[in-house]
Amino acid sequence: MTTNHLLKIKQYGQSIWMDNLSRDIIQSGELQDLVENQGIAGITSNPAIFEKAIAGNVIYDADIEAGIHAQLPTYKIYESLIFADIRNACDILRPVYEASNGLDGYVSIEVPPTIAHDTAATIAEARRYFQEIGRENVMIKIPGTESGLPAVEQVIADGINVNVTLLFSVDSYINTAKAYIRGLEKRLAAGQDISKIASVASFFLSRIDNHIDAKIDAKLKKGVDDITQQTKLGAIRGKVAIANAKIAYQEYKKIIQGDNWQALAAKGAKVQRLLWASTSTKDPSYSDVMYVDALIGSETVNTLPPATIAACADHCDVASQLETGTQEAYQLIESLKDPDIDIDINVVMKELLIEGIDKFVKPYQSLMNSLEGKVKLLSPV
Repeated sequence: MTTNHLLKIKQYGQSIWMDNLSRDIIQSGELQDLVENQGIAGITSNPAIFEKAIAGNVIYDADIEAGIHAQLPTYKIYESLIFADIRNACDILRPVYEASNGLDGYVSIEVPPTIAHDTAATIAEARRYFQEIGRENVMIKIPGTESGLPAVEQVIADGINVNVTLLFSVDSYINTAKAYIRGLEKRLAAGQDISKIASVASFFLSRIDNHIDAKIDAKLKKGVDDITQQTKLGAIRGKVAIANAKIAYQEYKKIIQGDNWQALAAKGAKVQRLLWASTSTKDPSYSDVMYVDALIGSETVNTLPPATIAACADHCDVASQLETGTQEAYQLIESLKDPDIDIDINVVMKELLIEGIDKFVKPYQSLMNSLEGKVKLLSPV
């Protein structure tokens, strides 16, 4: 019998969630199978995933027509489609949620990316999404922007599960963890239970390497002064994202050992786990499971798209790797300051956050446009 390497990862304290959701996989039983037999313990979604699921798919037409008859605006029709999928996925994952005592079994849905820089709107939409979806195991995705983190704090205080997304820098992760802690403290001060709230901090990977590799390739194409510089540049290619994640995990360990966290843990608070996101390898010269193998470790989540799930089930090298090479990770990030490399990691992270929001806004707007077109097509003359 072929070994499913995915199932071995759980032994190391890491949960595998899937970065994909569509009505097709719900209705076909594929999602049920992934949960029951492949060890998938959660689902993440985003506007790009929903655009791919809904655009040009007749499976949603009956519900779109129902929305037309109810005279709903396009964005309400959109919500009716995705809320139904989220609820059904939550129901499929409910046994995981119960068996893990609320550690896993979540389905993440993102507030509209167009409000990423609006704190008040983000809070309002997070509350509305949570209430309208009506499932304990739904997790609301909020971008870890300067405006997003105060929203995270308030929404956590409200007792809503939060997936903080689009985290690239270690500092952004630390700020996210602090927002989670403040939210729990605020809820506790109000005399409310904090034991049933869950949160993950989604730390992005492959986008970092793509961005930095492009800078390295541009430098090499332009021409380097000597072989030493060429070697130094080559040595960091495809290595920064994993090094960055390993450093973030060290910060996680410091945070949960701190007095603030320990006081909350004594009251039953759940740790905000680091979630490795953007884990599909874009460069074909790299291993297709590099962002899985290197980051297996306790109290973490890795969210994988379907192709990476299949690849990992087939040939992941499962071992506890998250805390190996930690010193080398610090050295690699420090080496970016070397004049021969000269890459400002802080500038890169800011660029990635701007780009990341744009990568969610565009498919969201594209989906709204295509849905508007479908509404016109299906509307009675």
